[in-house]
Amino acid sequence: MNRLRFLGSRLVQTLLVLLVVTFVTFAIFSLWPSDPAGLACGKPCTPANLERAREFMGYGDPWYTQFWHYVVGIIKGRTFGSGTGAIACSAPCLGYSFRLSTPVTELILTRLPVTASIAVGAAVLWLVIGVVAGVVSALRRGTRLDRVIMTGTVLGVSAPSYLLGLLGILLLGFTLGLVPTAGYVPLTRDPVGWLWHLVLPWTVLALISAAVYARMVRGEVLENLGEDYVRTGRAVGLSERRVIGRHVMRNVSLPVVTYFALDLGGMLGGAVITERVFSMQGLGSLLMDAVGTVDVPVVMGVTIVSAAFVVVANLLVDAFAAVIDPRV
Repeated sequence: MNRLRFLGSRLVQTLLVLLVVTFVTFAIFSLWPSDPAGLACGKPCTPANLERAREFMGYGDPWYTQFWHYVVGIIKGRTFGSGTGAIACSAPCLGYSFRLSTPVTELILTRLPVTASIAVGAAVLWLVIGVVAGVVSALRRGTRLDRVIMTGTVLGVSAPSYLLGLLGILLLGFTLGLVPTAGYVPLTRDPVGWLWHLVLPWTVLALISAAVYARMVRGEVLENLGEDYVRTGRAVGLSERRVIGRHVMRNVSLPVVTYFALDLGGMLGGAVITERVFSMQGLGSLLMDAVGTVDVPVVMGVTIVSAAFVVVANLLVDAFAAVIDPRV
């Protein structure tokens, strides 16, 4: 029952966070000096045409009224708020791009697989590398292997992602010709090509975070190895594999899961930079172009989807943590 109450409260928090993020983003762009109606009107644009554009797009109302219409439009399916240009569309309707003249939902669904492929693949890779490297380093403390791993983690946490990306492109792409250096192939079209194009982006993103996790896991394992329950387990004859794999790793997994939840937002930020370095057309590229052109519906849509990804992933991580430790 306690777990259900905990997960229920986290679900309510998730919905509130999404609403707050949507509100803040909408307020920022409503107070922005640029006028989206003027940008949509183009040049030359007479005052009469500008006024018609504002009415058409629903920008004549106060911003908080526009926000209410925007939220209702998402739920019921309607573009451009309450203006005369409001057009019915299937809910959830995130509006219509001023710049690309395309439904925002369609743009996001087109770009989302690219960003999701980079972020999810890199997250899996950095967890595996970080945890294994941290455990091995702790169990081989003071050896040459331990020093090599710790030196690698210092390099990993010190190097910017774009620098690792450029280095990977130069060595593995241009010099050795092992992997493609740019572009993206859809998984449904060519699974092997999809995997091959993601090797470098995954590696670049994973190495930085894996270094952080390796240092954290090493410290947690060393601390747990000094606990009484480890000495008791060894004294009663439990194998070292069982002591480490079942008992120590169970205690280490909770802080790892907690940090992973905190890192999810940063993972998306890293994916945006990686998209730019490897010329991939994902949500990051779409967002940056939309911010530059004040394409408000696209900015709002990408922000909401990105925030939803982070808070839902955090919700799943919290559920996992509650299963591991009922005290959570």
